[in-house]
Amino acid sequence: MQREPWSLFKTLIALLLIFLCLWAAQWQYQRGVDRHARNSIINEHIAFSSMAPLQNVASDPTKFEWRMVTTSGKFNPNEQILLRNRYSEGVYGYEVLTLFTSIEGKTFWVDRGWVKAGKTATTPPVVASVPSETVEITGRVRLDSSLPRGSFFALPASGTGLVDELNAQSRIGTENYYLDLISGSHPNLTPAVTAQLPELSDGPHMAYALQWVFFAGLIIYGRILIRRAR
Repeated sequence: MQREPWSLFKTLIALLLIFLCLWAAQWQYQRGVDRHARNSIINEHIAFSSMAPLQNVASDPTKFEWRMVTTSGKFNPNEQILLRNRYSEGVYGYEVLTLFTSIEGKTFWVDRGWVKAGKTATTPPVVASVPSETVEITGRVRLDSSLPRGSFFALPASGTGLVDELNAQSRIGTENYYLDLISGSHPNLTPAVTAQLPELSDGPHMAYALQWVFFAGLIIYGRILIRRAR
């Protein structure tokens, strides 16, 4: 039998490719495990019926993502931002975010829900005004990291988060969380279309992990075929 040229080199290349495939499989598997755990926490926090004290949220917001909170304070109607490119049931509109200062002295943004865009680009949307007096609101705690992010390789999203963007646009410093408004003590505060709860999915990470294992098997099989062909 004729000796296979570069046999050792080909074997080393095959081993390197197998190692990379198995590493990618392990990486995707761990991403799937982490995402499943993340989704379980979100579901658990959404299901809580008790309200979280705002002071506790302010001390460690990461422990209270998606928890319900009730607080009192005042809206600042002069600090309101409309986020473009928001859709509800296929209809184009805006997300309305208004600055709020609680009686505890915490200042944060409140997502007051979705409003339909005007008939033309120059027609402003109809946004319910906020009362000037102290009101009580109930909302859900949100962070910029509230939802799982990432593409095929589960890389973190680039750029700043929503709170940072709002603060940069308004030149105001706030807490690093915001609230999705659910209801309020004033009729104008209950959104017609509230911020939607996420449809959580564990994603394709486990399938990708199996895919990388399959690729490793193909490399082993291909190396065997090349060797037998000599």
